[in-house]
Amino acid sequence: MNACDLQVNGYAGTDFCSPDLNADQLHAACLALQEDGVDLFLATLITDSIDALCAKLRGLVRLRESDPLAREMIHGFHVEGPFLNPNTGWIGAHPPEAVVTANPDDAQRLLDAGEGLVKIVTLAPECDPGMRTTKMLSEGGVVVSAGHCDPSLDQLRQAIDAGLRMFTHLGNGCPVSLPRHDHIINRVLHLADQLWIGFIPDGAHIDFFALDLYLRLAGHERAFVVTDAIAAARMGPGLHRLSGMDVEVDADGVARRPGSPNLAGSTVTMPQIRKNLGQHLGRSESEIDLLTAINPRQALGFA
Repeated sequence: MNACDLQVNGYAGTDFCSPDLNADQLHAACLALQEDGVDLFLATLITDSIDALCAKLRGLVRLRESDPLAREMIHGFHVEGPFLNPNTGWIGAHPPEAVVTANPDDAQRLLDAGEGLVKIVTLAPECDPGMRTTKMLSEGGVVVSAGHCDPSLDQLRQAIDAGLRMFTHLGNGCPVSLPRHDHIINRVLHLADQLWIGFIPDGAHIDFFALDLYLRLAGHERAFVVTDAIAAARMGPGLHRLSGMDVEVDADGVARRPGSPNLAGSTVTMPQIRKNLGQHLGRSESEIDLLTAINPRQALGFA
């Protein structure tokens, strides 16, 4: 079954976050994703200034409209930031200087620039005063996902009441060391029956033994997987780019900002994800289809 990937920052040398993205690059990325068994995906933009994000969204709208393959494959856009927790550990590879407190006015600017194609917005609930932005986005038909965040259990419940429906790549976007019991992973898993929960099964973002546990706790019916791929996917080790930043990919395919321990997206492909889920986690073909194809579509509101 062909996959639906809800988080693709770039692929096969193409960076969707680049202000210089062109039609040939977008088409080549779509072809490569199609070859790798993806027939539907969300082009994903990471944190930048509101003005820059709006310009990038307008560019993606224009490029998608001009390419039949892109129109067929790109169901819309996932905007990851800039309404994130800017503190060290939570912000990951996102530029903290571009983070802003969630507010409906800036959110509406992003929606307008995306011309109805913004399908997911990832934000930090604790950085959304009164959950006003979550409520506004949800009421407008956008899937609101928590990520790069550290809300309390009460704040998570308040966000869910306001329309939060998803959590972005659980197990990533958080510090290496967490409190023993009351931490974001346990809080989200405690509320797993009320959220769609995404994971990156590349072995770097989450150790496979931990991912196995998280999937069992979350339940396969409420979980999905993403590549979180960047332009370096399929390209091998070396220096690559992500939203204007250098990213260094090591011999194991792990992407980081040079000199930083922070992961910077992933280079995993969907064929490798299927292999990982089968070989390392022992999931059946039907379970793999559920995580890669069926659930992501249902999380967006269609089968």
